[in-house]
Amino acid sequence: MARQKKVKVQIARPFQKAETPVQLTEQQIYNAGDWITPQSNLLGLRNLVKNSNILPQCIRAYKNNIAGFGIGIRYRDDTEETPEMIAEFNKATKIIELLNMEQDTKEVFEDVVEAREIYGIAYIEVIRNLAGEVVQIEFIRDTPSIQKTKPLEPYLTTVYYHHGEPVERKKRYCKYKQEIGGYTVYFKEFGDTRIMDRRDGNYVSEEETLAIKYQANEIMEFPIGTEPYGEVRWIGQVLGVDGSRKAEGLNNNYFENGRHTPLMIMIKGGTLTDESFTKLQEYMNDIKGEAGQHAFIILETETTDGKTDFEQAEKPEIEIKDIANILQKDELFQDYLENNRKKIQSAFQLPDIYVGYTTDFNRATAQTAQVITEQQVFQPERKSLAWAINHRLLNDYQFRYVEAYFLEPNISNPDDIYKILTVANHAGGLTPNKAKQIIYEAYGEVSEDYPEEWGNIPLACRETQNALQKQIEKAAANNDDAVVAVMKEVKNLLCKMEKGE
Repeated sequence: MARQKKVKVQIARPFQKAETPVQLTEQQIYNAGDWITPQSNLLGLRNLVKNSNILPQCIRAYKNNIAGFGIGIRYRDDTEETPEMIAEFNKATKIIELLNMEQDTKEVFEDVVEAREIYGIAYIEVIRNLAGEVVQIEFIRDTPSIQKTKPLEPYLTTVYYHHGEPVERKKRYCKYKQEIGGYTVYFKEFGDTRIMDRRDGNYVSEEETLAIKYQANEIMEFPIGTEPYGEVRWIGQVLGVDGSRKAEGLNNNYFENGRHTPLMIMIKGGTLTDESFTKLQEYMNDIKGEAGQHAFIILETETTDGKTDFEQAEKPEIEIKDIANILQKDELFQDYLENNRKKIQSAFQLPDIYVGYTTDFNRATAQTAQVITEQQVFQPERKSLAWAINHRLLNDYQFRYVEAYFLEPNISNPDDIYKILTVANHAGGLTPNKAKQIIYEAYGEVSEDYPEEWGNIPLACRETQNALQKQIEKAAANNDDAVVAVMKEVKNLLCKMEKGE
Protein backbone atom coordinates (compact mmCIF):
# COMPACT_ATOMS: atom_id res chain seq x y z
CA MET A 1 0.00 0.00 0.00
CA ALA A 2 1.49 3.37 -1.04
CA ARG A 3 2.30 5.86 1.69
CA GLN A 4 0.23 9.01 1.79
CA LYS A 5 2.18 12.25 1.60
CA LYS A 6 1.51 14.80 4.27
CA VAL A 7 0.83 18.26 2.97
CA LYS A 8 1.29 21.29 5.26
CA VAL A 9 -1.36 23.89 4.86
CA GLN A 10 -0.62 27.41 6.08
CA ILE A 11 -3.57 29.67 6.59
CA ALA A 12 -2.87 33.19 5.43
CA ARG A 13 -3.57 35.77 8.09
CA PRO A 14 -4.23 39.41 7.49
CA PHE A 15 -1.15 41.67 7.72
CA GLN A 16 -0.78 43.11 11.18
CA LYS A 17 1.49 45.84 12.56
CA ALA A 18 1.86 48.19 15.47
CA GLU A 19 -0.17 51.38 15.22
CA THR A 20 2.50 53.46 16.93
CA PRO A 21 6.32 53.82 16.67
CA VAL A 22 8.19 51.13 18.59
CA GLN A 23 11.80 52.30 18.20
CA LEU A 24 13.90 52.77 21.32
CA THR A 25 15.39 56.13 22.20
CA GLU A 26 18.35 57.14 24.34
CA GLN A 27 15.99 58.87 26.75
CA GLN A 28 14.25 55.58 27.50
CA ILE A 29 17.56 53.83 28.16
CA TYR A 30 19.57 56.37 30.14
CA ASN A 31 16.88 58.30 32.01
CA ALA A 32 15.41 56.44 34.94
CA GLY A 33 12.83 59.12 35.66
CA ASP A 34 10.48 61.04 33.43
CA TRP A 35 12.40 64.33 33.47
CA ILE A 36 15.35 64.57 31.08
CA THR A 37 18.60 66.24 32.07
CA PRO A 38 20.24 68.38 29.36
CA GLN A 39 23.42 66.86 27.96
CA SER A 40 25.12 70.27 27.77
CA ASN A 41 25.38 73.04 30.32
CA LEU A 42 23.11 75.65 28.73
CA LEU A 43 24.41 78.45 30.96
CA GLY A 44 27.95 77.50 29.95
CA LEU A 45 27.02 77.74 26.28
CA ARG A 46 25.57 81.20 26.87
CA ASN A 47 28.78 82.37 28.58
CA LEU A 48 30.87 81.05 25.71
CA VAL A 49 28.78 83.07 23.27
CA LYS A 50 29.08 86.23 25.36
CA ASN A 51 32.88 85.95 25.57
CA SER A 52 33.43 84.91 21.95
CA ASN A 53 34.77 87.28 19.30
CA ILE A 54 32.91 85.60 16.42
CA LEU A 55 29.83 83.71 17.70
CA PRO A 56 27.70 86.84 18.27
CA GLN A 57 28.30 87.96 14.67
CA CYS A 58 27.37 84.55 13.27
CA ILE A 59 24.22 84.33 15.39
CA ARG A 60 23.22 87.89 14.45
CA ALA A 61 23.62 87.01 10.76
CA TYR A 62 21.29 84.01 11.19
CA LYS A 63 18.79 86.08 13.16
CA ASN A 64 18.65 88.96 10.65
CA ASN A 65 18.65 86.90 7.46
CA ILE A 66 16.27 84.09 8.44
CA ALA A 67 13.45 86.00 10.13
CA GLY A 68 14.50 89.63 9.91
CA PHE A 69 12.80 90.42 6.59
CA GLY A 70 9.33 89.73 7.97
CA ILE A 71 6.47 87.24 7.56
CA GLY A 72 4.05 87.33 4.63
CA ILE A 73 0.93 85.51 3.47
CA ARG A 74 0.57 84.01 -0.02
CA TYR A 75 -1.66 81.62 -1.93
CA ARG A 76 -0.50 78.03 -2.16
CA ASP A 77 -1.48 77.80 -5.84
CA ASP A 78 -1.45 80.37 -8.62
CA THR A 79 -5.15 80.35 -9.44
CA GLU A 80 -7.80 82.98 -9.97
CA GLU A 81 -8.97 84.53 -6.72
CA THR A 82 -12.37 83.69 -5.32
CA PRO A 83 -14.26 85.46 -2.51
CA GLU A 84 -13.47 82.47 -0.26
CA MET A 85 -9.76 82.75 -1.01
CA ILE A 86 -9.75 86.51 -0.36
CA ALA A 87 -11.53 86.03 2.98
CA GLU A 88 -9.03 83.34 4.03
CA PHE A 89 -6.10 85.54 2.97
CA ASN A 90 -7.36 88.46 5.06
CA LYS A 91 -8.01 86.20 8.06
CA ALA A 92 -4.51 84.69 7.97
CA THR A 93 -2.93 88.13 7.62
CA LYS A 94 -4.81 89.39 10.68
CA ILE A 95 -3.87 86.34 12.74
CA ILE A 96 -0.15 86.69 11.96
CA GLU A 97 -0.16 90.41 12.75
CA LEU A 98 -1.92 89.91 16.11
CA LEU A 99 0.01 86.91 17.44
CA ASN A 100 1.95 89.26 19.72
CA MET A 101 0.96 92.77 20.74
CA GLU A 102 4.25 93.75 22.40
CA GLN A 103 6.43 93.24 19.33
CA ASP A 104 6.21 92.33 15.67
CA THR A 105 5.60 88.63 15.08
CA LYS A 106 8.79 88.42 13.04
CA GLU A 107 10.72 89.70 16.08
CA VAL A 108 9.40 86.75 18.11
CA PHE A 109 10.90 84.38 15.57
CA GLU A 110 14.10 86.43 15.50
CA ASP A 111 14.39 85.66 19.22
CA VAL A 112 13.63 82.01 18.48
CA VAL A 113 16.47 81.85 15.94
CA GLU A 114 18.88 83.54 18.34
CA ALA A 115 18.04 81.19 21.23
CA ARG A 116 18.39 78.14 18.97
CA GLU A 117 21.89 79.17 17.97
CA ILE A 118 22.93 79.88 21.58
CA TYR A 119 21.36 76.90 23.36
CA GLY A 120 20.40 74.47 20.59
CA ILE A 121 16.70 74.88 21.39
CA ALA A 122 14.10 77.62 21.79
CA TYR A 123 10.57 77.74 23.22
CA ILE A 124 7.46 79.81 22.73
CA GLU A 125 4.40 79.81 24.98
CA VAL A 126 1.19 79.35 23.00
CA ILE A 127 -2.11 80.79 24.23
CA ARG A 128 -5.49 79.76 22.83
CA ASN A 129 -8.95 81.27 23.08
CA LEU A 130 -12.01 79.43 24.35
CA ALA A 131 -12.60 78.04 20.86
CA GLY A 132 -9.17 76.37 20.93
CA GLU A 133 -7.65 78.70 18.33
CA VAL A 134 -4.10 80.04 18.68
CA VAL A 135 -4.35 83.76 19.35
CA GLN A 136 -1.08 84.66 21.07
CA ILE A 137 2.53 83.51 21.28
CA GLU A 138 5.18 84.58 23.78
CA PHE A 139 8.88 83.86 23.49
CA ILE A 140 10.31 82.22 26.63
CA ARG A 141 13.46 84.24 27.27
CA ASP A 142 15.01 82.16 30.05
CA THR A 143 15.63 79.06 27.95
CA PRO A 144 17.82 77.20 30.52
CA SER A 145 14.96 77.35 33.06
CA ILE A 146 12.81 74.96 30.98
CA GLN A 147 12.88 71.21 31.60
CA LYS A 148 10.96 68.51 29.75
CA THR A 149 9.98 64.90 30.19
CA LYS A 150 10.38 62.06 27.77
CA PRO A 151 7.25 61.32 25.67
CA LEU A 152 4.77 59.87 28.15
CA GLU A 153 2.19 57.17 27.76
CA PRO A 154 -0.47 56.78 26.48
CA TYR A 155 -0.61 57.40 22.76
CA LEU A 156 -3.34 59.89 21.94
CA THR A 157 -5.20 60.24 18.67
CA THR A 158 -4.29 63.64 17.24
CA VAL A 159 -6.04 65.28 14.30
CA TYR A 160 -3.96 67.20 11.77
CA TYR A 161 -5.26 69.16 8.81
CA HIS A 162 -3.60 68.80 5.42
CA HIS A 163 -4.93 71.56 3.15
CA GLY A 164 -8.08 71.56 5.22
CA GLU A 165 -8.53 67.77 5.17
CA PRO A 166 -8.38 65.99 8.59
CA VAL A 167 -5.73 63.30 9.09
CA GLU A 168 -5.45 61.24 12.30
CA ARG A 169 -2.16 60.21 13.86
CA LYS A 170 -1.18 58.75 17.24
CA LYS A 171 1.30 60.66 19.37
CA ARG A 172 2.77 60.71 22.87
CA TYR A 173 3.18 64.09 24.50
CA CYS A 174 5.75 65.60 26.85
CA LYS A 175 5.39 67.76 29.92
CA TYR A 176 7.39 70.92 30.55
CA LYS A 177 8.18 72.89 33.67
CA GLN A 178 9.90 76.18 34.33
CA GLU A 179 11.77 76.69 37.60
CA ILE A 180 13.01 80.15 38.62
CA GLY A 181 13.81 81.32 42.14
CA GLY A 182 11.96 78.47 43.84
CA TYR A 183 8.79 78.95 41.77
CA THR A 184 7.60 76.28 39.35
CA VAL A 185 5.01 76.42 36.59
CA TYR A 186 4.04 73.49 34.35
CA PHE A 187 3.21 73.45 30.66
CA LYS A 188 1.91 70.85 28.25
CA GLU A 189 3.29 70.12 24.81
CA PHE A 190 1.75 71.94 21.89
CA GLY A 191 -1.16 69.99 20.46
CA ASP A 192 -2.03 68.17 23.68
CA THR A 193 -5.79 68.57 24.03
CA ARG A 194 -5.94 67.39 27.65
CA ILE A 195 -6.41 69.87 30.49
CA MET A 196 -3.39 70.22 32.80
CA ASP A 197 -3.07 71.96 36.13
CA ARG A 198 -0.21 74.42 35.76
CA ARG A 199 0.48 74.26 39.51
CA ASP A 200 1.41 70.57 39.74
CA GLY A 201 1.54 69.29 36.14
CA ASN A 202 -1.27 66.75 36.65
CA TYR A 203 -3.89 66.13 33.99
CA VAL A 204 -7.51 66.69 34.91
CA SER A 205 -9.93 63.85 34.24
CA GLU A 206 -12.98 64.39 32.05
CA GLU A 207 -15.25 64.31 35.09
CA GLU A 208 -13.33 67.10 36.86
CA THR A 209 -13.35 70.83 36.17
CA LEU A 210 -10.53 73.32 36.57
CA ALA A 211 -10.69 77.09 36.59
CA ILE A 212 -9.26 78.67 33.44
CA LYS A 213 -6.64 80.63 35.39
CA TYR A 214 -5.11 77.36 36.61
CA GLN A 215 -5.10 75.61 33.22
CA ALA A 216 -1.65 75.13 31.73
CA ASN A 217 -0.66 76.75 28.46
CA GLU A 218 1.24 74.94 25.74
CA ILE A 219 4.91 75.07 24.81
CA MET A 220 6.10 74.76 21.25
CA GLU A 221 9.79 73.91 20.93
CA PHE A 222 12.27 74.56 18.13
CA PRO A 223 15.30 72.28 18.58
CA ILE A 224 18.33 71.84 16.34
CA GLY A 225 18.91 68.18 15.60
CA THR A 226 17.38 65.16 17.28
CA GLU A 227 18.63 65.49 20.88
CA PRO A 228 15.96 66.15 23.55
CA TYR A 229 17.28 69.67 24.15
CA GLY A 230 18.78 70.12 20.71
CA GLU A 231 22.44 70.69 19.99
CA VAL A 232 24.20 73.87 18.87
CA ARG A 233 25.68 73.65 15.41
CA TRP A 234 29.04 74.86 16.74
CA ILE A 235 29.34 72.09 19.37
CA GLY A 236 32.44 70.74 17.63
CA GLN A 237 34.15 74.12 18.00
CA VAL A 238 33.67 74.53 21.76
CA LEU A 239 37.37 74.02 22.45
CA GLY A 240 38.28 76.57 19.79
CA VAL A 241 35.82 79.10 21.22
CA ASP A 242 37.23 78.63 24.73
CA GLY A 243 40.81 78.67 23.44
CA SER A 244 40.28 81.95 21.61
CA ARG A 245 38.88 83.52 24.77
CA LYS A 246 41.91 82.37 26.79
CA ALA A 247 44.32 83.61 24.10
CA GLU A 248 42.74 87.05 24.14
CA GLY A 249 42.83 87.01 27.94
CA LEU A 250 46.56 86.33 27.79
CA ASN A 251 47.05 89.23 25.39
CA ASN A 252 45.07 91.50 27.67
CA ASN A 253 47.13 90.37 30.65
CA TYR A 254 50.23 91.59 28.84
CA PHE A 255 48.98 95.17 29.07
CA GLU A 256 47.87 94.75 32.66
CA ASN A 257 50.93 93.04 34.09
CA GLY A 258 53.52 92.93 31.31
CA ARG A 259 57.14 94.02 31.97
CA HIS A 260 58.59 96.74 29.74
CA THR A 261 62.38 96.28 29.89
CA PRO A 262 63.77 97.02 26.43
CA LEU A 263 67.36 97.52 27.76
CA MET A 264 69.82 95.36 29.70
CA ILE A 265 72.55 97.06 31.79
CA MET A 266 75.78 95.00 32.19
CA ILE A 267 78.39 96.06 34.73
CA LYS A 268 81.92 94.70 34.37
CA GLY A 269 84.54 95.18 37.06
CA GLY A 270 82.07 96.25 39.71
CA THR A 271 78.70 95.70 41.24
CA LEU A 272 75.59 97.58 42.28
CA THR A 273 75.48 99.15 45.67
CA ASP A 274 73.07 97.57 48.13
CA GLU A 275 70.81 100.60 47.89
CA SER A 276 70.79 100.47 44.06
CA PHE A 277 70.07 96.75 44.06
CA THR A 278 67.13 97.32 46.39
CA LYS A 279 65.85 100.14 44.18
CA LEU A 280 66.16 97.95 41.06
CA GLN A 281 64.34 95.10 42.70
CA GLU A 282 61.47 97.34 43.83
CA TYR A 283 61.36 98.89 40.35
CA MET A 284 60.96 95.50 38.65
CA ASN A 285 58.32 94.37 41.12
CA ASP A 286 56.23 97.51 40.86
CA ILE A 287 56.50 98.34 37.18
CA LYS A 288 53.57 96.99 35.13
CA GLY A 289 50.99 98.18 32.70
CA GLU A 290 50.93 101.63 31.22
CA ALA A 291 52.30 103.26 34.35
CA GLY A 292 55.77 101.93 33.75
CA GLN A 293 56.16 102.44 30.04
CA HIS A 294 58.30 105.58 30.42
CA ALA A 295 59.68 105.09 33.92
CA PHE A 296 63.43 105.27 34.59
CA ILE A 297 65.82 104.58 37.47
CA ILE A 298 69.30 105.81 38.53
CA LEU A 299 71.73 103.13 39.66
CA GLU A 300 75.04 103.54 41.53
CA THR A 301 77.98 101.13 41.27
CA GLU A 302 80.91 100.15 43.48
CA THR A 303 83.92 97.91 43.16
CA THR A 304 83.75 94.39 44.36
CA ASP A 305 85.79 95.33 47.46
CA GLY A 306 83.34 98.07 48.43
CA LYS A 307 85.41 101.12 47.32
CA THR A 308 83.49 104.06 45.86
CA ASP A 309 86.46 106.27 44.82
CA PHE A 310 87.80 104.71 41.67
CA GLU A 311 91.12 105.09 39.96
CA GLN A 312 90.87 105.61 36.24
CA ALA A 313 91.94 102.06 35.55
CA GLU A 314 89.63 100.60 38.19
CA LYS A 315 86.36 102.15 37.02
CA PRO A 316 83.66 99.55 36.31
CA GLU A 317 82.71 99.11 32.67
CA ILE A 318 79.03 99.67 31.99
CA GLU A 319 77.50 98.18 28.83
CA ILE A 320 73.93 98.71 27.68
CA LYS A 321 72.34 96.09 25.38
CA ASP A 322 69.14 96.48 23.40
CA ILE A 323 66.76 93.55 23.98
CA ALA A 324 63.66 95.11 22.46
CA ASN A 325 63.85 92.68 19.55
CA ILE A 326 62.98 89.75 21.82
CA LEU A 327 59.98 91.44 23.41
CA GLN A 328 56.40 90.99 22.25
CA LYS A 329 55.64 93.49 19.49
CA ASP A 330 52.07 92.44 18.67
CA GLU A 331 49.37 90.20 20.08
CA LEU A 332 50.17 86.53 20.56
CA PHE A 333 48.42 83.62 18.78
CA GLN A 334 47.26 85.63 15.77
CA ASP A 335 47.28 82.59 13.49
CA TYR A 336 45.55 80.51 16.16
CA LEU A 337 42.81 83.10 16.61
CA GLU A 338 42.32 83.49 12.85
CA ASN A 339 42.09 79.73 12.28
CA ASN A 340 39.56 79.37 15.11
CA ARG A 341 37.45 82.14 13.61
CA LYS A 342 37.38 80.43 10.24
CA LYS A 343 36.46 77.05 11.75
CA ILE A 344 33.62 78.56 13.79
CA GLN A 345 32.29 80.35 10.70
CA SER A 346 32.43 77.11 8.76
CA ALA A 347 30.14 75.52 11.37
CA PHE A 348 27.56 78.17 10.42
CA GLN A 349 28.48 77.99 6.70
CA LEU A 350 28.87 81.77 6.61
CA PRO A 351 31.27 83.68 4.34
CA ASP A 352 33.27 86.58 5.73
CA ILE A 353 30.96 89.22 4.28
CA TYR A 354 28.17 88.21 6.71
CA VAL A 355 30.34 88.73 9.82
CA GLY A 356 32.04 91.98 8.90
CA TYR A 357 35.19 90.71 7.16
CA THR A 358 34.78 92.29 3.72
CA THR A 359 38.30 93.27 2.69
CA ASP A 360 38.71 90.54 0.07
CA PHE A 361 35.30 90.95 -1.57
CA ASN A 362 34.31 92.74 -4.74
CA ARG A 363 30.87 93.01 -6.29
CA ALA A 364 31.11 89.73 -8.20
CA THR A 365 32.42 87.64 -5.29
CA ALA A 366 30.00 89.24 -2.84
CA GLN A 367 27.08 88.47 -5.15
CA THR A 368 28.20 84.85 -5.50
CA ALA A 369 28.68 84.44 -1.74
CA GLN A 370 25.22 85.88 -1.08
CA VAL A 371 23.51 83.60 -3.61
CA ILE A 372 25.22 80.44 -2.31
CA THR A 373 24.53 81.29 1.34
CA GLU A 374 20.89 82.05 0.58
CA GLN A 375 20.41 78.74 -1.23
CA GLN A 376 22.31 76.50 1.17
CA VAL A 377 21.77 78.13 4.58
CA PHE A 378 19.04 80.71 4.96
CA GLN A 379 16.32 79.44 2.61
CA PRO A 380 16.21 75.93 4.17
CA GLU A 381 15.98 77.48 7.64
CA ARG A 382 13.14 79.78 6.53
CA LYS A 383 11.24 76.86 5.03
CA SER A 384 11.58 74.84 8.26
CA LEU A 385 10.24 77.70 10.37
CA ALA A 386 7.44 78.40 7.89
CA TRP A 387 6.48 74.71 7.97
CA ALA A 388 6.23 74.86 11.76
CA ILE A 389 3.96 77.91 11.54
CA ASN A 390 1.66 76.49 8.85
CA HIS A 391 1.46 72.82 9.84
CA ARG A 392 1.68 73.18 13.62
CA LEU A 393 1.00 76.65 14.99
CA LEU A 394 -1.87 77.55 12.62
CA ASN A 395 -2.96 74.00 11.78
CA ASP A 396 -6.25 74.21 13.66
CA TYR A 397 -7.42 77.09 11.47
CA GLN A 398 -7.63 74.60 8.56
CA PHE A 399 -6.39 77.02 5.92
CA ARG A 400 -6.85 75.56 2.44
CA TYR A 401 -5.66 78.28 0.09
CA VAL A 402 -3.05 80.35 1.92
CA GLU A 403 0.17 79.84 3.84
CA ALA A 404 2.62 81.93 5.83
CA TYR A 405 6.19 82.38 4.63
CA PHE A 406 9.30 84.34 5.59
CA LEU A 407 10.25 87.15 3.25
CA GLU A 408 13.61 86.98 1.48
CA PRO A 409 16.10 89.63 0.38
CA ASN A 410 16.35 90.61 -3.25
CA ILE A 411 19.56 88.97 -4.49
CA SER A 412 18.90 89.39 -8.20
CA ASN A 413 21.71 90.79 -10.32
CA PRO A 414 20.65 93.70 -12.59
CA ASP A 415 23.22 92.62 -15.18
CA ASP A 416 21.66 89.15 -15.36
CA ILE A 417 18.17 90.62 -15.75
CA TYR A 418 19.41 92.86 -18.57
CA LYS A 419 20.95 89.88 -20.36
CA ILE A 420 17.76 87.83 -20.04
CA LEU A 421 15.58 90.62 -21.38
CA THR A 422 17.98 91.31 -24.25
CA VAL A 423 18.25 87.67 -25.35
CA ALA A 424 14.49 87.12 -25.08
CA ASN A 425 13.79 90.26 -27.08
CA HIS A 426 16.26 89.33 -29.81
CA ALA A 427 14.67 85.88 -30.01
CA GLY A 428 11.32 87.56 -30.61
CA GLY A 429 9.55 86.05 -27.62
CA LEU A 430 9.49 88.94 -25.14
CA THR A 431 6.05 90.42 -24.59
CA PRO A 432 5.30 93.64 -22.67
CA ASN A 433 3.52 91.66 -19.94
CA LYS A 434 6.45 89.26 -19.52
CA ALA A 435 8.98 92.11 -19.43
CA LYS A 436 6.87 93.91 -16.84
CA GLN A 437 6.63 90.72 -14.74
CA ILE A 438 10.41 90.18 -14.74
CA ILE A 439 11.13 93.78 -13.75
CA TYR A 440 8.52 93.83 -10.97
CA GLU A 441 9.79 90.55 -9.52
CA ALA A 442 13.31 91.99 -9.42
CA TYR A 443 11.97 94.81 -7.21
CA GLY A 444 9.94 92.43 -5.04
CA GLU A 445 6.59 93.70 -6.26
CA VAL A 446 3.57 92.02 -7.85
CA SER A 447 2.92 92.77 -11.51
CA GLU A 448 -0.50 93.06 -13.13
CA ASP A 449 -0.79 92.37 -16.85
CA TYR A 450 -1.83 95.03 -19.31
CA PRO A 451 -5.50 94.36 -20.15
CA GLU A 452 -5.11 95.32 -23.81
CA GLU A 453 -4.34 92.76 -26.49
CA TRP A 454 -0.98 94.32 -27.33
CA GLY A 455 0.33 93.32 -23.89
CA ASN A 456 0.70 89.71 -25.08
CA ILE A 457 2.18 90.53 -28.52
CA PRO A 458 5.98 90.07 -28.69
CA LEU A 459 7.87 93.34 -28.96
CA ALA A 460 9.71 92.13 -32.07
CA CYS A 461 6.41 91.52 -33.89
CA ARG A 462 5.16 94.95 -32.92
CA GLU A 463 8.33 96.55 -34.27
CA THR A 464 7.86 94.65 -37.55
CA GLN A 465 4.24 95.76 -37.75
CA ASN A 466 5.20 99.37 -37.08
CA ALA A 467 7.84 99.21 -39.79
CA LEU A 468 5.32 97.75 -42.26
CA GLN A 469 2.80 100.43 -41.37
CA LYS A 470 5.35 103.14 -42.11
CA GLN A 471 6.13 101.52 -45.46
CA ILE A 472 2.43 101.29 -46.27
CA GLU A 473 1.96 104.97 -45.46
CA LYS A 474 5.01 105.89 -47.59
CA ALA A 475 3.77 103.82 -50.54
CA ALA A 476 0.28 105.31 -50.22
CA ALA A 477 1.77 108.80 -50.35
CA ASN A 478 3.52 107.88 -53.60
CA ASN A 479 0.27 106.41 -55.01
CA ASP A 480 1.93 102.97 -55.35
CA ASP A 481 -1.22 100.89 -54.90
CA ALA A 482 0.38 97.56 -55.76
CA VAL A 483 3.01 97.85 -53.02
CA VAL A 484 0.37 98.97 -50.54
CA ALA A 485 -1.77 95.93 -51.28
CA VAL A 486 1.16 93.51 -50.84
CA MET A 487 2.29 95.06 -47.57
CA LYS A 488 -1.24 94.96 -46.15
CA GLU A 489 -1.44 91.27 -46.96
CA VAL A 490 1.89 90.68 -45.15
CA LYS A 491 0.66 92.65 -42.14
CA ASN A 492 -2.61 90.68 -42.01
CA LEU A 493 -0.63 87.43 -42.22
CA LEU A 494 1.57 88.46 -39.30
CA CYS A 495 -1.48 89.32 -37.21
CA LYS A 496 -3.00 85.89 -37.92
CA MET A 497 0.27 84.17 -36.96
CA GLU A 498 0.37 86.08 -33.68
CA LYS A 499 -3.17 84.97 -32.84
CA GLY A 500 -2.35 81.36 -33.77
CA GLU A 501 -4.78 81.27 -36.65
